[in-house]
Parts: sequence; C-alpha cells; structure tokens
Amino acid sequence: MRRRRAAVAAGFCASFLLGSVLNVLFAPGSEPPRPGQSPGPSPAPGPGRRGGRGELARQIRARYEEVQRYSRGGPGPGAGRPERRRLMDLAPGGPGLQRPRPPRARPLPDGAPSWPPAPGPGSPGSGPRLGCAALRNVSGAQYVGSGYTKAVYRVRLPGGAAVALKAVDFSGHDLGSCVREFGARRGCYRLAAHKLLKEMVLLERLRHPNVLQLYGYCYQDSEDIPDTLTTITELGAPVEMIQLLQTSWEDRFRICLSLGRLLHHLAHSPLGSVTLLDFRPRQFVLVDGELKVTDLDDARVEETPCASSADCILEFPARNFSLPCSAQGWCEGMNEKRNLYNAYRFFFTYLLPHSAPPSLRPLLDSIVNATGELSWGVDETLARLERVLHLFRSGQYLQNISAGSRAEYQRLPDSTIPQEDYRCWPSYHHGSCLLSVFNLAEAVDVCESHAQCQAFVVTNQTTWTGRQLVFFKTGWSHVVPDPNKTTYVRASG
Repeated sequence: MRRRRAAVAAGFCASFLLGSVLNVLFAPGSEPPRPGQSPGPSPAPGPGRRGGRGELARQIRARYEEVQRYSRGGPGPGAGRPERRRLMDLAPGGPGLQRPRPPRARPLPDGAPSWPPAPGPGSPGSGPRLGCAALRNVSGAQYVGSGYTKAVYRVRLPGGAAVALKAVDFSGHDLGSCVREFGARRGCYRLAAHKLLKEMVLLERLRHPNVLQLYGYCYQDSEDIPDTLTTITELGAPVEMIQLLQTSWEDRFRICLSLGRLLHHLAHSPLGSVTLLDFRPRQFVLVDGELKVTDLDDARVEETPCASSADCILEFPARNFSLPCSAQGWCEGMNEKRNLYNAYRFFFTYLLPHSAPPSLRPLLDSIVNATGELSWGVDETLARLERVLHLFRSGQYLQNISAGSRAEYQRLPDSTIPQEDYRCWPSYHHGSCLLSVFNLAEAVDVCESHAQCQAFVVTNQTTWTGRQLVFFKTGWSHVVPDPNKTTYVRASG
C-alpha cells in the first residue's frame, strides 16, 4: 500500500512538469500509453447498460445545472431570506499568482453541456488566484487520501507554501462504476468532475473562517481526456477522533465551537440553508486548531418538499425526528436540524463534556442534551457555546470553586525546573504535566489537587484563549536560569 501511494504521488507531481494530470497515466490500475501510441477509444455501451449515453448526458446536464444554480447564487427553493454578503476575493495576488487560462469548451454528444462550463456570476475566476503556472515546479508531492470520487495530494509550491490538490480519482469507485455502466470514459470523467466543480463553487460562495479556503484551480489536458480539473486549497490535517479524545478539553471545546459557528453560517448562508448530506469527521480538517469543512460536493441547499408532516421524517441510525411541513410545502428547518444532530452524534457527545472544568459541566451537558433532542436550533446552540467561551476566557467559571486551605509558594523569577516531571491527563505534552491556567490562583489550585505536585513553572506561552501554559513538577532539586519562565515552589514547614 505504501508503494502504491508513493507511486501515485510521484506521478501526480511529475504531471505538472509534463503539462498534464498524471492521475490518468500513473494511477494504480491504469496503464500509460506507449510512446507514440494514442489511447484506445472508450468501449461502447453494452446491452446491459441502462439508458446508454443519453442517460449519461442527462446526469451530466443535471449536475451542470446544479453548479450553475450555485454559481448564480440565488437561494434554493424552501430557503429563508439569505443574508446579503459581498463575496470577497481570494487571497491578494502576488508573485506567481495569475488568473487561470480560460480553457476551450468542448461539446459532448447526446445533448450534454460543453466542458469546461462557462463561469457564471460569482463563480471562481472573478479574482486573482493560483493557476496552472504555480503548479509547474511543485515539490514534495504526497498522497493524502481518496474517497468515492476524489484523490487529495499535498505539495509544496515554489515559494515554500504547502497546499492541497484535489482531482478526480481515475482509479476511484465513482469513475470506475460509471465507465462500467456507460463505457464512456470522457463523459464519465465530466460527470465526476462536476462534483469537484460544485465543491469549488461552494468553497467560494460559502467563504467563512470554518470553510476551507480555495486558492485556485487549473485545467490541463491529460493523454486521453482534455481539460482535467485540479483545485488548489488550503492544507489541513485529518480529524482523528481517537487523538482528539487525548487532547486538552480547551482544544476539544475549540473544535466544537468552530463547528457551531460553521453550522450557524450554513443555516444563514448567501445561498440559503445548506445541509451536509455526507457529515462525518473525515469531511473536516484541522487548520491551526480550527475545524474546517473541506468536502462540499454532497452539500445541498434545497429544503425537502412535503405535502404533510408525514413527509418530514428526519432519519438517523439511532432515532428519527418528525418536523413540520410549512404552508409553502417545505419541511421546516430540515437542513439545519440534520446538520445539528450530526454535530451532536459525531462531535459534541464525545468532545464537549469530558474533563471539562466542573463549574462548566452543567452548561455543557445542557448543550449536548438539547442538540441530541433537537430542542434547540443552531442559533441557540451557538449562543450557549459562546457563553461557555466567555466564562472560560474571562475566568468567571472559577468563582464557584472553593479555594480551601492553600500552602505557601515561593516565587523564583527567571528560572525553570528542567526535569522532575510527572504525567497528568489531559496534558499539552505527553511526557509531562503541562496545563493552561487563567491566573496564578488557579495554578496553585491545580498543584494542590495533584498529590505529587511540589512546584510549578509558569511559561510565557499562551493558548488560543489567552491562558498561560504551566508545567507542574514533583520537586525543585535542580533549578536553572531561564528568562522566559517563573518558578513557584512549595514553601517548607
């Protein structure tokens, strides 16, 4: 498997040097054409393939019209009145930034729209961004992963910045099943590529701190398929739930707060209420501790039509919810509620309450319970999460904590204790007890609550909420100078 991924990554990097996307040439399971030999034509549809190429053209047109609808930016049917927001340009242009070359459109047979589609108002292409020129000398290509339709790679641009590249996976299930059904490789590529194009448009239209940033895109010809599409986006780290459960509560709360802010934005987006039909941790990444959605090809704006409330059943593996049918014939709030319950079952229930400060647990439990019952909407949920942030950042959550009897601690400025560590959970460092505190009084409380703690070292480093990081120690037999730290040792007697 490692050799397979290395080969794919190496081929992908070389593709831009050769002026083509080598997913076609070097993807596992596909054989590159011999020098001077043209790729063979796609096999004709077999008798068992339903609808033939006419059906394929119909599916391509349906996806094309969906992309155009999102490009124009009008709210979908059943959506509430969207907020009016100016679509910001992407990152300002600089050395190496350019507007991508408009590719020539090529018609498809049987009534399918031409490819690539002409950009509509508000679609990518309205501002300076990275284009094909930026990908000519990329380095360090690494295979990140693939899903049903797309493959993702990590590369380093000539200027040193690391970005993610997304392209249709030529050995993936989506393209492969289409080719087996219709026998039309180019048409099937366009069908799959419209999902990537839809995601590109939505990344632009739904710009938000918790939506992955789109840097640009590139159309280049491959050996047998013209104008293959590659998108260039911000690079994030995969969400690994097992690892997150071992991190500090402060960092886990940040992820839940990021998700709450994202869901609020999706519920009030310029396009209307947006739901994520494929809502799983793998559809998100972490960028500098912030959770961001990266996979939007299965997002939907339109609310579910209904004739009665019997048509508005929101189904999940563990339970179902019945929602009202509006007078206009749309299930009220189904997009918002679907997102919220998925946030509860995949994130909130695991990350919010565990190892939280005791005084905050009742409020956190109410958030988990209310989202699990869908008794709140995203507005109320976000308001409660922001309340938790305020209490934690301001130190007000400490007011109900009894100080009790405290030992005296001697202050040793400009010093640290390099050893004498012990482990605690959750800690910012796996080999020592490194925690964040609001003030000196909380540091003393923490040390008093740990039987092995005899000293602590206050650093000049802070967390995302502005809290100081403190090392807790078993003793102070070896104190050394350090201008960036202050040591406190338990007074004897």
